[in-house]
Amino acid sequence: MLVLLRRYFALLATYLKPQWVGNLFLALFLLGNAGLQLLKPQLLKLFIDTALAHGISLTLLMIAFAFIGFALLNQGIAVADSYLGEYIAWTATNQLRSDLVAHCLSLDLSFHKERSPGELIERIDGDVDTLSHFFSRLIIQLGGNILLLCGILAIFFRIDWRAGLGASVYALMFLSILMIMRRRLIPLWVAQRQASAEFYGFLGERLEGTAEIRANGATTTTLRRFLRQLHAWFPITYKTRMSETRMFIINFAVIASSMILTLMLGAYLRSLNPAAITIGTIFAMYTYTFMLVGPIWTIQTQLQDLQQVEACIQRIHELLSTTSRLRDGSGATFRHGPLALEFEHVTFGYEDDMPVLRDLNVAVQPGHVLGILGRTGSGKTTLARLIFRLYDAQQGSVRLDGVPIQQAHLQTLRQHIGLVTQDVQLFQASVRDNLTFFNREISDERILAAITSLGLSMWYQSLPSGLDTVLPTGGGGLSAGEAQLLAFTRIFLQDPGIIILDEATSRLDPATAALLEKAIDTLLDGRTAIIIAHRLSTIQRADEILILEDGAVLEYGSYNTLAHDSSSRLFHLLQVGLEEVLA
Repeated sequence: MLVLLRRYFALLATYLKPQWVGNLFLALFLLGNAGLQLLKPQLLKLFIDTALAHGISLTLLMIAFAFIGFALLNQGIAVADSYLGEYIAWTATNQLRSDLVAHCLSLDLSFHKERSPGELIERIDGDVDTLSHFFSRLIIQLGGNILLLCGILAIFFRIDWRAGLGASVYALMFLSILMIMRRRLIPLWVAQRQASAEFYGFLGERLEGTAEIRANGATTTTLRRFLRQLHAWFPITYKTRMSETRMFIINFAVIASSMILTLMLGAYLRSLNPAAITIGTIFAMYTYTFMLVGPIWTIQTQLQDLQQVEACIQRIHELLSTTSRLRDGSGATFRHGPLALEFEHVTFGYEDDMPVLRDLNVAVQPGHVLGILGRTGSGKTTLARLIFRLYDAQQGSVRLDGVPIQQAHLQTLRQHIGLVTQDVQLFQASVRDNLTFFNREISDERILAAITSLGLSMWYQSLPSGLDTVLPTGGGGLSAGEAQLLAFTRIFLQDPGIIILDEATSRLDPATAALLEKAIDTLLDGRTAIIIAHRLSTIQRADEILILEDGAVLEYGSYNTLAHDSSSRLFHLLQVGLEEVLA
């Protein structure tokens, strides 16, 4: 419990402290609202007793107008309270969402491989959305309802000590029952939220791959897996909802019994002392009893919200506590321009007992091009990921200009490395934002110069709004060649010292790939390059060739030397064709 309280207050301090003025007004609104609620039954008591004693009079009219005025004021405060609470909630939760997204983006690739996009969306948006009420008013309103409850009990004691004692025992007993049920519900909420994340994560992945599922006849298999996910999600959700229903039934029983007991107690006390317990007093007791049930009901609902909040806070805390396996460097820097690259006794595996690369030793001089060949699964893409530091080698070191890449800040390292893969991710944003990754410091003149240099001028001239043209999600309407040229333009604007082309043209037809050759030449000019390719035309520009097989170096040397050595593996590949051998 203490750990959870610390997490509560840590979240409150982090995201509500900047809005302390708004929270102060919110607390004042809630206190004023509680005070007005306590005052209204007293006006009703006075109205009834005055009417019974004196009939219609000016005093009665003044009491009625006072009651109407307080009721209108109460509603005005409620509206202001609701508006301010929603504003605080959205401001706090949006900041929390931003922090969670930034944290997820800072984690290494292994984290994202272990979790589906749907699960992360549920964590970042679903859990945070549940916290919106927690940020807006939950804690303050819970305190306000407790004060209202205490105020009602104090009034009962002022009427008669027996009425106060009965109301106190009744409230404490009911709250105790709710607390016991609350403890039983928390594990259910945690399990239900986790099952929900997995279920919607599965749905998101399958909906995204609908075309592939239908094309490969996997509809039946996908439906069976969907039913298994549904059978795992539904029972825990049903059990959680049934537990909530039991709490609702208890509340309903409390309301009915409290009204009956109050009227019986009022009649009994009036029989003992008719002068002190008037008809107006009994009606006020009845009203206060209804108001007593109100805070108990609200507190129960807020405790139920807290159950969900606890589950969400636990999951958010778990996410924020997840640390990247990649440690940021101490701040080493690299010069501008082509960089030397060296692998020294590098061994790496995604699992400790299954190495993907074994004792790799490779050196690339500044401005040279290294071509990497190998069958699928030989470790080509893994090597590129180690350069970009998506993973760290388990043994050995990777160096740029003699500096271990672990010594540089990740952001600094990746500013000097450009990566182009066969899958180009385009955003639903303007051409400008897609090319600059939303970097406003890159001028339009520089963007247009890059477009011209890489051969996109004709495509650019066809755009209806130039750089302001909005591209659809995924680049719909663009050919595969145009999408690759956009990816090249991104890297050209980044101006890195090392460029990695990870089978960037493998999905293009030969004619389209040939059109990209000039763009590749422009992109690689004055830079160190790593080319992972199947096409002969792409690999011919390499200065050195590295051929991998099962994670080990099968052949490594100068392209010209190996290409003319009849005993080399490269010579054989050039004779029979790269596509046939490496596909």
